[in-house]
Amino acid sequence: MIATLALRQALFSALNAHPGLANALGGAKVYDEPPRTIAFPYVTMGDASATDWSTGSSTGIEHALTLHIWSREGGQKQAHLIAGEMLQAMEAVNLTVPGHRLVNLRFATADIRREKDGATWHGIVRFRAVTEPA
Repeated sequence: MIATLALRQALFSALNAHPGLANALGGAKVYDEPPRTIAFPYVTMGDASATDWSTGSSTGIEHALTLHIWSREGGQKQAHLIAGEMLQAMEAVNLTVPGHRLVNLRFATADIRREKDGATWHGIVRFRAVTEPA
């Protein structure tokens, strides 16, 4: 799982450094674990899974990465805008994953839904990546 950790750390740094996403969030507000007093909106790093992607001639890992958008601005517009900026950030960034080569990184799915509290919009954005040892 070291490749997954390295990929998550690279993704975390790249998203926090992306100007469009920072502008949509009101600052560099992508967290692994958000502070208890964080103001909305913000993004959290979610679940990650890894699957063997090896072939007869090479080794590799397929990663499923989940990011969560949290918004309380009226309606779901803000969550959609943040998701769009997140997708643009992922397309624009050239991730360096220490000790690994990023073979590909692509968007998989996105969902935006209202939480049970009636005030919070929750966006779930999933990406797929494949890495190989460097």
